[in-house]
Amino acid sequence: MSHKVLVIEDEPTLSRLLSYNLSQEGYDVTVCDHGGEGLQAAIQRSYDLIMLDIMLPGINGFEVLGKLRQNGVKTPVIILTARTAEEEVVQGLKHGADDYITKPFGVAELLARVSAVLRRSGHTIPTQAESQDKVITAGDLSIYPERYEVILAGEQVPLRPKEFEVLLYLIQRPGMVITRDDLMNVVWGFDYIGGQRTVDVHVSSLRKKLELGANSVCIESIRGVGYKLVMPKKIGAG
Repeated sequence: MSHKVLVIEDEPTLSRLLSYNLSQEGYDVTVCDHGGEGLQAAIQRSYDLIMLDIMLPGINGFEVLGKLRQNGVKTPVIILTARTAEEEVVQGLKHGADDYITKPFGVAELLARVSAVLRRSGHTIPTQAESQDKVITAGDLSIYPERYEVILAGEQVPLRPKEFEVLLYLIQRPGMVITRDDLMNVVWGFDYIGGQRTVDVHVSSLRKKLELGANSVCIESIRGVGYKLVMPKKIGAG
């Protein structure tokens, strides 16, 4: 059965682009061009993923996302935001978005983000064959770099792509103090226009998810500098 995707986007050219490319990949796509209409559709019907623009007629994307979470709708949400709008990214993540895509974006990035969010939301545990993949372990934490997956105490942790990349960068440098600028340049790129708040928001969210494990890594804040990852025990690789 194909995954059902709800696209809430009022710009006709972009909504057609999203609908066409997702449909070509086998997704069952529904498009709404109004905030209120999209909210009603998301509450009344079941979807596997919602792609949500911020600037919408009626009610904006933040309001839609907030009301969805208030109504107990846990459907993964990818927000669509302008490349220079860091505040939109931060606010969207705080409202419960699972990931974001900055405009303009390529088809390859779109499909990769959609696939990654759907995979993470499935909460699947690696099979015996999959367990042969390269893995980094630290206490009850297992990280699969090639699959962007994290298992903590036997349960899959739903990380956003940037959260995963931050964790991977830190765990490969245990005990080292990593500056916010280092993380920004490595994870977001040297040409990223946004500020360091984006890093802090992602680390804060990552910490909360890692706290679920009794024997997990700890990310310490180094005031005025950045972060340091503390290992529960010696790192292992397989």
